[in-house]
Amino acid sequence: MEGVSNGGMLYHEVQEAKLCAVHCVNTVLQGPFFSEFDLAALASDLDCKERQMMQEGSVSTGDFLSAESHNVSLDGDFSIQVLQKALEVWDLQVIPLSSPVAEPAQIDPDLENAFICHLHDHWFCIRKVNGEWYNFDSLYAAPEHLSKFYLAAYLDSLKSNGWSIFLVRGNFPKEFLISSSEASNGYGQWLSPEDAERITKSCNPASGSQIINSTQQHSNPAEDMLTEFEDEDLKAAIAASLMDSSQTKTSVEAGRIENDNKEGEEKSA
Repeated sequence: MEGVSNGGMLYHEVQEAKLCAVHCVNTVLQGPFFSEFDLAALASDLDCKERQMMQEGSVSTGDFLSAESHNVSLDGDFSIQVLQKALEVWDLQVIPLSSPVAEPAQIDPDLENAFICHLHDHWFCIRKVNGEWYNFDSLYAAPEHLSKFYLAAYLDSLKSNGWSIFLVRGNFPKEFLISSSEASNGYGQWLSPEDAERITKSCNPASGSQIINSTQQHSNPAEDMLTEFEDEDLKAAIAASLMDSSQTKTSVEAGRIENDNKEGEEKSA
């Protein structure tokens, strides 16, 4: 069942450090439910349970019992198990899209309510809010609207580009009281769909592309394709410009030589 979002408002978090997993979980839930400290505590708890299971199983643990966490990296990237644990608190299941259980979602993703996408160290959420789909990528300045027709193609393009996609099912929180947003983690903002569209268009009127931090290892296939075409156009334009300037230079030099020859002929005459 889909959660109704705060009188039509969209909850979005903009990228802060390497906290995309926090942003991803909160945009799935549509409210500032978790902080990085909450996820770190869940990661620590998972590490303890994993070590305990290894010990009880009398398995050679090797470096598994080292102080290094297997559920959160030093730079703050959380494992899928941490995201699963956080969403389980709200009675939500995280299922790999490749799982047989998720087959209906593979056929018609519009029947679902949320997807989590992961590649390298970046997480983001695609979520249906009030019947409309949005890309809540924290690298974007605002949620980006996705049509139902584009959704399936977009998910397919992500998969073909190496992204891991997970389906989120369960009873989503009905509402987060905006009046209590002073308890927010500081990264979030509430936007109307109209404001989100305006921000998206203002970021890049030509393509709607609005990545705010290009240093992240994040790849949007559609945008990458567009960038590739733009790069090729730019290279072609530069090459043409160089060719024009070269031809101009050649013609100028040729004209200069011709003038010098004429002057020489006049003087000798």
